[in-house]
Amino acid sequence: MDKGSGTRDDPWQLTTAPGSSEYTMYRDDDGDPPLLVCQVGSTRLTYDARAVDDLHAWLLAQGDWVPLGAADEKKPAADGTVEAFGRDPGNPVGGWYGQRNGYRGRFGMYLPPLLERLGLAELTHEPRNNTMRGI
Repeated sequence: MDKGSGTRDDPWQLTTAPGSSEYTMYRDDDGDPPLLVCQVGSTRLTYDARAVDDLHAWLLAQGDWVPLGAADEKKPAADGTVEAFGRDPGNPVGGWYGQRNGYRGRFGMYLPPLLERLGLAELTHEPRNNTMRGI
């Protein structure tokens, strides 16, 4: 299903939790901070690469299934969701993992399938209201 090794030349081939959109993602260690580069059609989003480890640790601390709650940057994130964690001033980076102003949201859309691909989380694949948990 999901392929790729996560490099610029061989990005991960991922699908959103509902299975409705395909996208690629790779890790770019040349930046400061290192980035996850997410390509969705013609849109390029970037997230601080430490989001993988931080989100995994947060999920494990939750100890149960957590709603994804994906939302655009300009829309509020529901409390207790993966999206809310990705922009919370109390998270390990003190706010947004998204790096590109105007495109910092959708953390709860694009990071969960990557954690599933890396074997760090389980993810539901329903048409709506998906959840995940750390493993």
